[in-house]
Amino acid sequence: METLVTGGTGFLGRHLARRLLAQGHGVRLLGRNFAGVQDLIAAGATPIAADLRDAKAVITACKGAAVVFHAGALSEPWGKRRDFFAVNVAGTQAVVAGCKMYGVQRLVYVSSPSVVFDGTDQIDAPENVAYPRRFASDYSLTKKLGEDLVNATWREGKIETVILRPKAIFGPGDRALLPRLITAAQQRRLPLIGDGRNCVDLTYVDNVAHALCLAATAPAANGHTYTITNAAHPRLWEVIGDALAALDLPPIRRRIPLGAALALAGALEAGAQISGKEPTLTRYTVAILARTQTYTIQAAQRDLGYAPVVALADGIARTLAAMQEGST
Repeated sequence: METLVTGGTGFLGRHLARRLLAQGHGVRLLGRNFAGVQDLIAAGATPIAADLRDAKAVITACKGAAVVFHAGALSEPWGKRRDFFAVNVAGTQAVVAGCKMYGVQRLVYVSSPSVVFDGTDQIDAPENVAYPRRFASDYSLTKKLGEDLVNATWREGKIETVILRPKAIFGPGDRALLPRLITAAQQRRLPLIGDGRNCVDLTYVDNVAHALCLAATAPAANGHTYTITNAAHPRLWEVIGDALAALDLPPIRRRIPLGAALALAGALEAGAQISGKEPTLTRYTVAILARTQTYTIQAAQRDLGYAPVVALADGIARTLAAMQEGST
């Protein structure tokens, strides 16, 4: 099976490509910087240098693919709204156009549970939770708009589509989740926000890659949306504390009430609008760190046959070991 992976040089894309190659599939990697994926190219992956903002190049890249995995996105906690729209919405439009033009059999779109996160606690939330009236970030909004494009394409009946919403992806090579939190803790910039008892689902990257491969061929998945997690509901701040201890770093001792943290983040965001510099804390980040966010994966278990292939504790241990070794 010939596949195209957008965001193929990114964290998730690299792990997905490695799994696809191991399964004997043809893999094309759409990305911008191939320095970190030379092992994949040596193993047979084909590099396609293109930015998701380049619609013509993205459309052309879809030619000959049976399955397109659209994993590329702008997922930063802060940025210009026009950039989020250019990458996450217009980029998805180009992917959809390419799939239609070249008769791609199935498009698998990587979204996020953040599209249904309204800043309040979510406990065992299913996929059919309504979209919020107000989105927690530009990232969340633009990923939802991407879902709209994919769902509209499915309703047209021209190609098969599947949407996956993996929650809080982490693993070796991650530079966004655990590394950011640990770096902030090292610099004494990470207070415990809220009461510290909130549970947040995490998902080891190999489990996401596994789910994506299942979604590419599962007949029952066509036209549906699935949440993917590690099927565990850990207390986030306990995970952070254990990670700091494993790295011989001091524990977090400073606490900030949720309301105060939101007010501080709002002020920092206002200042960032003037300075143009990314704020050290955003309201979205505060909510993500302080609210419970747990989700059911029953639909993925039923339709995809999904179950985590790496347990949460093992995934965390592998990630910390990679960080200690300076692995990417």
